[in-house]
Amino acid sequence: MEEWVGGLWHKYITRKANPEFDHARVSFDEVSKSVGMVFRALGGNAVKRVEAASGREYLSRKSFLQKISGDTQLVSLAWQDEESLRLPESIAMFDDKSLNYDLYIWLAVLASHHGGRFSHWATDNQTLVVNVLDKLPGLRSRYSRLAKAFVESRPEIDKLPKAEQEMELAIVKAILTPGSVTQFPMVNFAPKAVYLWLYPSVCSDEILSPEYQDFDEKSDDEEQQSNSAKKSETSRKKAERVDSPDEREGMMIFRLESLFSWSEFSKLDRGCDDSDDDEDNSGTVEDLDKITLAKQQDQQKSGQIKIDLDLPSASEDDIPLGEGFKLPEWDYKKQILQEERCLLQPMLPKDAQAAKLPVRLQKIAKTIQAQFEQLRSVRYWLKAQPQGEELDLSAWLDFYVESKIAPSAEKGLFQSFRGNNRDLSCLLLADLSMSTDAHLDNDNRVIDVVQDSLLLFGEALQSVGDNFAMYGFSSVKRHNVRFTMLKNFNESYNDHVRGRIQAIRPGFYTRMGAAIRQATQVINEQKSSEKLLLILTDGKPNDIDHYEGRFGIEDTRNAINEAKRLGIKPFCITIDTDAQEYLPYLFGSDGFTVILRPEQLPLRLPQLYHQLTSQ
Repeated sequence: MEEWVGGLWHKYITRKANPEFDHARVSFDEVSKSVGMVFRALGGNAVKRVEAASGREYLSRKSFLQKISGDTQLVSLAWQDEESLRLPESIAMFDDKSLNYDLYIWLAVLASHHGGRFSHWATDNQTLVVNVLDKLPGLRSRYSRLAKAFVESRPEIDKLPKAEQEMELAIVKAILTPGSVTQFPMVNFAPKAVYLWLYPSVCSDEILSPEYQDFDEKSDDEEQQSNSAKKSETSRKKAERVDSPDEREGMMIFRLESLFSWSEFSKLDRGCDDSDDDEDNSGTVEDLDKITLAKQQDQQKSGQIKIDLDLPSASEDDIPLGEGFKLPEWDYKKQILQEERCLLQPMLPKDAQAAKLPVRLQKIAKTIQAQFEQLRSVRYWLKAQPQGEELDLSAWLDFYVESKIAPSAEKGLFQSFRGNNRDLSCLLLADLSMSTDAHLDNDNRVIDVVQDSLLLFGEALQSVGDNFAMYGFSSVKRHNVRFTMLKNFNESYNDHVRGRIQAIRPGFYTRMGAAIRQATQVINEQKSSEKLLLILTDGKPNDIDHYEGRFGIEDTRNAINEAKRLGIKPFCITIDTDAQEYLPYLFGSDGFTVILRPEQLPLRLPQLYHQLTSQ
């Protein structure tokens, strides 16, 4: 009975303490496409993800009912960093659903005109609002409605302490008349969340900073000199000391009724990052909310263990070909191409032996080959020729009309029937990362579908006689980009190639930029007039040494642009359902296609090649 009454009381008091209007709530999922389009259309960074922001701790004054209900005051605010724009999970601060929707759009507009850094949160937001309304005067009426409704939703000023009254009056004035407030009083509690403004990212500790900080970009030397002076201010962390666990107590066993639980402790020193020695590791520290320190008991060298759990032993690995090639990589933060940044290692699949086309694919292969053989016999009329088999009526009519107006020289008046000349080279680059080990159903993995696709692709291009090559790639950090050779341009498609394709296995990560640069060099050596680079993948670029997120996206885009400047046509074929979020930025709106049903990839790949090369 007590629990039942307590549950009713909790629901009642929580509902009373909640100032939001649930009946008018708009969730991020309802507007995600709209705000993403607005953000990018108005100049927001095309590669940034637009996502829902999780709740963050916000220390503001609680109402009496909120204190009773035990409200934790986790607030979902709008902010952005270099990787993404985060908007509230839902908005229900207004009684009108259209106003809540308009607030989402307004925040996306603000974010598209802001770089993500603040020198003074309140002053900068005012300046941002003024700039947006000057550039987009059509938004003034929408902002006026939001500002008026927002001010009406604020707490009663008379009931606040005097210092907080001054702060609240300043915020209200700044909302109604942006740019009019230059000084904000200091208070012990943060003001009630200002949902019409952007907030610093979750990594920042400052919300209302009384002093200006210079966020302009500095040279590397100046930045290194100032880092040590700023660390004490910008890198404050919660800390705790713990006893170093004794290796004799590495395993704990306890009995809870009839259930045994086991926990094993591996005594590894995790105090250092496994990134490169020449890279700045301060970013790792910034990502930590709490740093736990333990006194080192064992100072022996044998106690320091450095392992990589991803790489197989040399006896189980693929066969390396040579010492590899050093390739550049694009650093989007510095906007430079760093020379000899990556090491790409050509390899052959281990245990690859000559093999026939699997029986299950032979019938499909014959059908595809029959379709592709038609490309050999395609013939067309060559117009406006000085001589030919037939008269070109269109060219003759143009000449007749022009001669009636004024004397003109005779042009080609004939048409000639010619065979199709396919001066084409194609390189297929397949993603062999560890994600291809995922199962599509009980019988097939992604890697199995990739193998079938490569086999049928080879059968199709062999039948039409096109010049082509096939490679696979994966990576483990920048010093181990694996470039698996399946078929090069100088090699005929035979059982040895089929055996290599059937021997490929899921690899590691997806450092796509380096693989595309090497593929570009290979195909650029071909003498054909048309060059096609097909990229087959199941996900976005990523690796474990800072290549995740925007770094990998920007490097891949730079590599693709390099290929385009050389006259190569890149085209991406993916089975990633989230590809619409990043592939338009990489390849353009017409430079990729998404296969929604991965099991159809073996059939769709030759068809796509047919469409791309028969235009």
